This record gives sequence, structure tokens and C-alpha cells, in this order.
Amino acid sequence: MIDSVIQKLTRGLKHATLLSLFVLMAGCAGNDEQKTIIQDLQDGYTAAKEAALRGNHRRAIQIYELIQARYPFSNLSKQVQLELMYSYYKIGQPELAVESADTFMRENPIDPRVDYALYIKGLTYFENDPSIVERVFKRDINRRPPKDAELAYSTFARLIERYPASKYAPDAQQRIVYLKNRLGAYENTVADYYLRRGAYVAALKRAKTSLEEFNGASSNARSLEIMAEAYEELGMMDMAADTRRILQKNFPNRG
Repeated sequence: MIDSVIQKLTRGLKHATLLSLFVLMAGCAGNDEQKTIIQDLQDGYTAAKEAALRGNHRRAIQIYELIQARYPFSNLSKQVQLELMYSYYKIGQPELAVESADTFMRENPIDPRVDYALYIKGLTYFENDPSIVERVFKRDINRRPPKDAELAYSTFARLIERYPASKYAPDAQQRIVYLKNRLGAYENTVADYYLRRGAYVAALKRAKTSLEEFNGASSNARSLEIMAEAYEELGMMDMAADTRRILQKNFPNRG
């Protein structure tokens, strides 16, 4: 019986050894394949591009990074940087996507494709706010500090200001509309917090900031309501009345 157990263990050990050897050989083959692919710059770029088109961005990144290491000053180096930042964005690596975009803009400040780098940077921040969980479960994102939304807003605004004719400008403008509502609503949430705790001056300042910086947002009506309430609590009845008239004129259903 002991001999039988020993034989089984021996067979198991051989199997494990062979399996480990196979995995090691497969890994070496994969590395050789990657090295072979990038021996020719154009072939390597084409292989990476095709992988990205199939949605295999991790594979594309592997090849693009190898191309960058082997051909740092090639004619395709700038395009590879752009492709890399997009693939980083697609696989949910925001730090690498933003870093790649910033590097491209720093090294190529007058390149006509800077608008694309700005667009990818803005998208990266935009997708980080709110999180997927918050979207799916419809949580109140207005209570979450909008750091990424602020960064997305400023990046898209920079894109539109510097490249108004860019093909990415219309989409950036659409996203700015959402971001203005998001940021304005957050300011109102903080202002309302102050209002309910009797910090009327702080509430007034925060609501005014929301109204002035995000003019045209759907949150403007609530900003005016908070301002009117704060003025009333501070005994500034004329200012409160003026604010309510503005509210009535611009938002008749809320006045």
C-alpha cells in the first residue's frame, strides 16, 4: 500500500514538473513572439492597433510599450503615445492615461493633436466621477466631493477655449453641461448644510459661488432659494426680496 502511495506521489510530481515547464516555455514563446513583432516598427504598430480594435487593449499596451522602448525617436513615436493614452483610459488606468496625456502635451506643445490629448485627459477624469457603483445604484453623488469632476470641467474648458474648431469640442461641450450641473449641485449641498446649521453667511457665499461659477446650470434655482433664505435669516429683507424676484422671473415654477 505504501508503494502505491509513493507511485501516485511520483506521478503527481512528474505531472506538476511538466506543467511548470510547459508554462515556462509558453511564457518564453510569448516573449519571443513579442520581440519578433516589434523587430519591424510598422508591423509592431499594426499588431498593436489591431489588438486595440479587437478590444484587447492590454495586449496593445504591451506592444506599444515595447515599441516605445525600442524606437523612442521613430516617426511613429508621437502616434504611439496617443494610442497608449487611449488604451490606458479604456482599461481603467486613469493615472497612466493622465500621465501619458500630460507628457505628450509637455513634449509636443504645438502639435495639432494636443486637442486629442486634452480630450482623453478630460474623459479620464469624467469617467472617474461618479463611480460605476454610484451610477448603477443611483446614489446621491451630489454629496461626494467632486474633485475629478472639477478636473474634467477645467480640462474640457481648456480644450474648447484653445481648440474651438476641434472635432472633440462638441462632445466636450456636452459633458461640460453635465459637469456644471454636477458641480453646482454639490455647491448647493454644502450651502444647504450651512443653512440648516445657522451658518447663514457661509451658506450665502457658497450659493453665490454656485450661481456665478455655474451660471446656466439646472442647480441655479436652488442656489437662489438658499440665498433668499440666508438673506431673510440675516435680516436683509430687501436683498431677500430682490433674490426672490429674480427666482420668480427665471424659474416661475420655483418662485
